[in-house]
Amino acid sequence: MVYGDAVLSDFELGFVEGGRHCRLPLGQGWNRRFEMADPVREFRWAKGGESFAGFYYSTTVGAHVGYESWLERDQLVLLDRDADVVGIASQPFWLHWHDGKRRRRHAPDYFVRLAGGRGRVVDVRAGDRIDQAAAESFEETERACRAVGWEFVRVGEPDPVLMANVRWLSRYRRRRCARADVAERLLRVFEQPTPLRPGAAKVGDPLLVLPVVFHLLWSGVLTVDLESRLLSSDSLITTRGER
Repeated sequence: MVYGDAVLSDFELGFVEGGRHCRLPLGQGWNRRFEMADPVREFRWAKGGESFAGFYYSTTVGAHVGYESWLERDQLVLLDRDADVVGIASQPFWLHWHDGKRRRRHAPDYFVRLAGGRGRVVDVRAGDRIDQAAAESFEETERACRAVGWEFVRVGEPDPVLMANVRWLSRYRRRRCARADVAERLLRVFEQPTPLRPGAAKVGDPLLVLPVVFHLLWSGVLTVDLESRLLSSDSLITTRGER
């Protein structure tokens, strides 16, 4: 990162720190812990609107994270399952700039901290919902991110099969589903690719064992093809070769 880059003076960051609203040039404010930031604006619940706002409990951060649409919620679920993600915050800051005619601002949907320490800014918008103003905001946000060494991604609608499977697994994301004694036996059963239901039945009552199977699939300890078809009793499960 080049601290003398003129881009750093083109942007300002507005954020909440210690309950106080702050505003700093990008070059001075970029190193805040935005993965722990409070949202810079309230989440809106519009009666009769197309969007649906709410809060999702992230096991990655051990707290609820806000979203303003089903699409944002789905992205949260995917981020929560991503082993490279160690922190997530929604609406982390306002990015301010001047486009030559007027002052502009944009609040990205998420700030993500990666395991290696790098930051990632995520905007969620379906491709057919991007108008000129949104496209310009994403372009300027990406320019600001490059200047401080953050990644920037704009994500749209996920693959429907993958998302349906991950939503199902997310029901078993909490640690209460991670029974160590059952998990150890499942790892032995699934050392070789084995259908889901028969493999679980080898360990014990499926009503008790299946939640552990789904937790291990959520956490990536067990693997299965989540993209080609919906999970079923005959889906082939296996380990990653490590415990």
